[in-house]
Amino acid sequence: MYAKIQITGKLEVVTGMHIGGSSAFAAIGAVDSPVIKDSRENLPMIPGSSLKGKMRTLLAKEYNETVAAKPDEDNERIVRLFGSAKKGNIKRSRIQIADMVMANADEFRQRGTQSLTEIKFENTINRLTAVANPRQIERVIRGSEFALDMIYEVEEESEIAEDLGMLAEGMKLLQYDYLGGHGSRGYGKVRFKDVQADTVVGELDEKLQQEIDQIFQGLM
Repeated sequence: MYAKIQITGKLEVVTGMHIGGSSAFAAIGAVDSPVIKDSRENLPMIPGSSLKGKMRTLLAKEYNETVAAKPDEDNERIVRLFGSAKKGNIKRSRIQIADMVMANADEFRQRGTQSLTEIKFENTINRLTAVANPRQIERVIRGSEFALDMIYEVEEESEIAEDLGMLAEGMKLLQYDYLGGHGSRGYGKVRFKDVQADTVVGELDEKLQQEIDQIFQGLM
């Protein structure tokens, strides 16, 4: 059968998040490590590849029996969902994750928020010389929300529930981890809200649709 299921919702930033952008040109006094932004409206964004890669990494930690040297060597169910570029065994990803641009910028502006990002000053000190190495890291502010938009392409009806269960598990694991850099210092805690799955191409059995709904209800 041929069908597509769209998974939508919100990704909320709980603690300041840093996903690095380009700093190829930096004026004197500029932030050392800026966040990636949408070039059209200069709004903070989350690349779909960042979310997809992080979830795959967390799932690999949970399901791989041994440490995989390459993503192509991940557990069979992970490879089935996220794809493989292994020569002779190329598998197309069943899940597509769109880039996400900050969706509630206007709410912050109406409350008088001056900037949609914040600058966190950090310092490392050489233990031998006591020389300080200060740096400035830009972060997306807590409370920022991004519109989640994922498309799951059905290949085998019998595998839909297992695949989407795997996806939901990756989302759950991420909520207990972090997205972006510097997570060990408290950055990048996120949570998913209002997640739902709708069949947008083709038709699914009503009982199967109910099972899918229950899978994502477990995230909230």
